[in-house]
Amino acid sequence: MLTTPVIHPQILEALARSGHFAQVVIADGNLPVGAMNGPNSTTVHMNFLPGLLDACTVLKGILSVCPIQGATVMQKPAEANAEIHEEYKRLLGDVTWEEMERWAFYDKIREPATTLIVQTGEQRRFANLILTVGVVKMAEESGF
Repeated sequence: MLTTPVIHPQILEALARSGHFAQVVIADGNLPVGAMNGPNSTTVHMNFLPGLLDACTVLKGILSVCPIQGATVMQKPAEANAEIHEEYKRLLGDVTWEEMERWAFYDKIREPATTLIVQTGEQRRFANLILTVGVVKMAEESGF
């Protein structure tokens, strides 16, 4: 029996093979994930209905399973609202944060480092998020 809150077998398998610097993508309901698959990525469709499953719920689950050291989002136009970015920052805490031009962001998703793409039913715009997997530090390594 699993004791982690995440019990989805494909997600757990992909996270288990995601080492340091692997990329995990949380996709909103609008990202064309079929065109984003890289050579090493597994896509899991969790977008049953608009709004279900939302991106922050997926992020919380991933954070409960593996360490994250960085996050990348797509730059939004000046007039657009991307308040979900602030929610991501709050949930992620102290990680590196990067905003990337749209087409470069799409290219980053397609990189061989991407091991998992979870498509959600998230409806908020600019909710796509690329996470960089960190390392599990041993107690004696806490100083670096």
